[in-house]
Amino acid sequence: MLRLVRCVLTAFDFSFIVISFIAMSSTSTPTEHSLPSSLAPVPDSLVTPPVTMTAEPALAILPQHIAIIMDGNNRYGKTLGMAKGQGHVAGKSALDPIVEYCRSVGVKVVTVFAFSSENWQRPPAEVALLMRLLEATIHEQLPRMNEYNIRLRFIGDRGQLDADLQALMADAEAKTADHTAMTLVIAISYGGQWDIAQAAKALAQQVADGQLSVDDVNETTLASHLELADVPAVDMLIRTGGEYRISNFLLWQSAYAELFFTNTLWPEFSPDELAEMLSAFSQRQRRFGKTSEQIADYAADNISSETASTPLK
Repeated sequence: MLRLVRCVLTAFDFSFIVISFIAMSSTSTPTEHSLPSSLAPVPDSLVTPPVTMTAEPALAILPQHIAIIMDGNNRYGKTLGMAKGQGHVAGKSALDPIVEYCRSVGVKVVTVFAFSSENWQRPPAEVALLMRLLEATIHEQLPRMNEYNIRLRFIGDRGQLDADLQALMADAEAKTADHTAMTLVIAISYGGQWDIAQAAKALAQQVADGQLSVDDVNETTLASHLELADVPAVDMLIRTGGEYRISNFLLWQSAYAELFFTNTLWPEFSPDELAEMLSAFSQRQRRFGKTSEQIADYAADNISSETASTPLK
């Protein structure tokens, strides 16, 4: 039985995120861009198979934007005695059914935390392995994004990435820019504090150049310079792997997100478990500073307005 824990977290958490790299499918035919032999696909018996949802849940309220901290890949690999790095490969297949399910129920944006700004401090060999895995992932998944009409985007400090990888990311974004079914965002070399700092720096430069008054600096202008300024704020933030923190992920964008935590390791996270979380989300009352009575009155007024505007048959 799924255990969901909701707790209040401090926004600026310096904890490391367990890295999770992704691909929308691990079943495509090997190409020149396939994974190196040290990262060969794990046996099917050790990964979560895609789940076909026969009936979508009837949700009164659905999040527009789901953010996921994909934690637990390394622990999954160690538990099964897998070779180093194979836990990340196993985690690749877990994202496929999650994204497809979100698309099927109408979620507009899914943002996943793949590599944090703090993760650069990890052993160089592990960092290099994850960069290779990301490159292979992009090559493998571009056709899948086209098939499912999903836009692919990347956020984070690209200046720290290899020039070839930056070019590959930009190419994938350009080729999927017109897709409209859903947006998949991969956060790489990303940190929430970095995001806020770079937005503040941009505003400061505008003030220094005389393009903006100090009095014009507010929540709205700052938000407009953040990553993902053009998509809905995060409604629902999920962390797998049993940890209870947000690890410097989308701090500003998740200000009013509903938080969900599960002990399930990322490679074992399934659409069925996500469906349970979405059901719980739909039952939460999101007040945004208002009282329960105000929310109820607002809902009643909307129902009355809709009824009054409906022509009689």
